[in-house]
Amino acid sequence: MKKFGAFFAMLCLGTATTGHAAITIPWWDQAYICRPNPTKCYVSMGAGFDDTLWDAADNCWGMKLICPDALTAGGSGPVPLGRADIVAMRGINRDFDPSVLNGDCFGVRRTSTDGAHVSIDGKMIPVWCNGVLDRVDEVVATGEITLGEQPKCADLAPNGWVAVQNSRCFGKFYDPSEYFIECDGHTDLPSRIVVLNGADYTTGSTSAMPDGASVSKLFDKMISVSKKQRDAHFAQ
Repeated sequence: MKKFGAFFAMLCLGTATTGHAAITIPWWDQAYICRPNPTKCYVSMGAGFDDTLWDAADNCWGMKLICPDALTAGGSGPVPLGRADIVAMRGINRDFDPSVLNGDCFGVRRTSTDGAHVSIDGKMIPVWCNGVLDRVDEVVATGEITLGEQPKCADLAPNGWVAVQNSRCFGKFYDPSEYFIECDGHTDLPSRIVVLNGADYTTGSTSAMPDGASVSKLFDKMISVSKKQRDAHFAQ
């Protein structure tokens, strides 16, 4: 393959001359002599590149290696693609960004700015913190995702989880021995969180709510959501 690419790297510097001019110009200087083009496609080519491959479309040396997960055809290993194909996203899953290095190849799943959502079939879905999901379909840099139906309040509450954003992922933990999470079935958020056995609501859990302000913010959000649902489902 590399020999084949090198063949296309021979670029003719002009068209053949004819007549008297062809006789007077030494053969090694005549325009129809082809010489290898030393132009590189990328300024520097480290991990994720193959600088021995010829990119015929862009007339230069070097191709990016695209990760198999980022390819529409999948595969078992990285595939070299030319710059024109990458720019046009030909053969590349649009949920992935081919400009980001992922180990020894390019292509990572697109995320929101804060990393709490990822792109699946063009739609942004939540990234769940480690341990929240019963079934994990894919692991990303900021947590885990499921490709099926996203968990509801009733799915999370038995294990002590609430579907609110926790830094760069979703899921805050409330120890079931100290808190009861009540779901009303209409929203992903609980209708209320009941403090059991005199637990201090200002501490929440060891990994969830560090202060009273955080808890108050969550309660205010739940009250707002509950009011909207009450108005929608129990209109007077």
